[in-house]
Amino acid sequence: MTYSSKPRKIVITEALLYANGDVHLGHVLGCIQSDIWARFQRLRGHECHYVSGSDTHGTPIMIKAQSLNLDPLEMVINVAKRQQEDFAGFDISFDSFEITHDPLNQALVNKVYEKLKEKGDIVVEEVEQAYDNVKSMFLPDRYIKGTCPRCNKPDQYGDSCEACGATYGPMELIDPVSVLSGVKPGVRTSTHYFLKTSNYTELLKTWYKTCQIQPEVINKLSEWFETGLRSWDISRDAPYFGFEIPDAPNKFFYVWLDAPVGYISSSKSSADKLGVDYNSFWEKNSDYELVQFMGKDIAYFHLLFWPVLLMGGGYRLPNRIQIHGFLTVDSCKMSKSRGTFIRARDYLNAGLNTDCLRYYFAAKLNSSVKDIDLNLQDMLHKVNSDLVGKIANIASRCSTFVKKFHNNILADELDESALWELFVSKSGEIADLYERCEYSYAMQEIMKLTDLANQYIDRCKPWILAKQPDQMRKVHLVCTQGINLFHICMIYLSPVIPKAANSAKEFLNTESLCWKNVEVPLLGRQINDFKPILSRLNNEQLDILLNRANCVSEELS
Repeated sequence: MTYSSKPRKIVITEALLYANGDVHLGHVLGCIQSDIWARFQRLRGHECHYVSGSDTHGTPIMIKAQSLNLDPLEMVINVAKRQQEDFAGFDISFDSFEITHDPLNQALVNKVYEKLKEKGDIVVEEVEQAYDNVKSMFLPDRYIKGTCPRCNKPDQYGDSCEACGATYGPMELIDPVSVLSGVKPGVRTSTHYFLKTSNYTELLKTWYKTCQIQPEVINKLSEWFETGLRSWDISRDAPYFGFEIPDAPNKFFYVWLDAPVGYISSSKSSADKLGVDYNSFWEKNSDYELVQFMGKDIAYFHLLFWPVLLMGGGYRLPNRIQIHGFLTVDSCKMSKSRGTFIRARDYLNAGLNTDCLRYYFAAKLNSSVKDIDLNLQDMLHKVNSDLVGKIANIASRCSTFVKKFHNNILADELDESALWELFVSKSGEIADLYERCEYSYAMQEIMKLTDLANQYIDRCKPWILAKQPDQMRKVHLVCTQGINLFHICMIYLSPVIPKAANSAKEFLNTESLCWKNVEVPLLGRQINDFKPILSRLNNEQLDILLNRANCVSEELS
């Protein structure tokens, strides 16, 4: 891909977070990936609307609220508020973050449903459904577990297998049991509403050819088509927390129908801020790009059911789907028993700088769907080496002499313009890496530049030159050069480490680190005293984090 710098208008969505629990670092990983991309696009001067929200419906929400003796709506509002606070703590720059239990979302869901009905895509069937005789309620698919009927993997959910990716009905499981009571579900007949996704098979295939989707995901899509697209059960029986289906008392839309429509309703807040009609984001001939970020666990819904809802409802389709893998800790799944289930709040309350985690994740993230591993000792060494030992070191070494001998005023020219031009010339390459979500490679290229900058300072040795009165002009030029190289590197890094970027702006006495400023050297101007843009990580801080995670794990066990 060749990156274009022409003005763009982009709607960016991050997967909605289910409103039944706290944000953990796995959620933060996904948001950091999309936030870096959104910040990068803004730095390039593009119009961006970065939206997400809380997915608030479903049986799990209802049951969790009952266990807390709360009304479901009261609970999800509280949870969504905590989620927003946690994401804000990690500098996730959402333009809007709404809950799906919203009148606008309900109106949009009803509109999509009516259009699907008009097209003959909705059918009503009597179905045999799993029923928990102990709890006296129908069971959603995810509240039934058993052995996969395709690959015989045990402990799989009632709608899809995490091992082989197969989809099926819950009663197709081998030895199914209710998650709520632990007993084998009974079977009762109920009237359900189905969306005939097979009506959209060819349209989906056409869209896949035009949408930017990772190759390994495309390979998975072909497997789904080989077995044929099954009709999708879009209804649930009372009791259920959700939107009631029009003209169908005690029948509710399945959460996965109304949740993604929440992207549309959530985007209204962002559009309103700029005085834009949010419908312009979603109409068929929209001139906005639509880019959606999500984890691989929900790719199936976003690549099959969601585009069917968009096509059936008369909306546009995404231009790009960017999927990431899971987060592991020390090469294993996050575990309460091992004390490695780390909530976002644990990290924030431990007093750790969030730029550290953002940079560490960026240094590992690329465009693949492979899992990302968090090793805290590795993060400590990576952050201290790269952010403190390399990038901050450039400014720290040079600012001392500019302050002492030149009252914090930069020289009127550079010492080696060719070296500065080399840094500037990397703008397109690094932009292209950001555009393709190849963040790990972008970080490598930026760190190569910081190495060159530090080598330049080592070669010139301003601390020795400063002892010679006739070399003061040279000291001024060298340190001005170093600060300009720092300026360029911080522009390149600013989508990843926004806190440090703000500190750099204060030091450089500049209002913006926008991308185009790499081409403009800072000369003959006043700067401010340098303050550390980021402190070194230490083991005591990590111990506090792990102790907090252990305490929470004990509470959750």
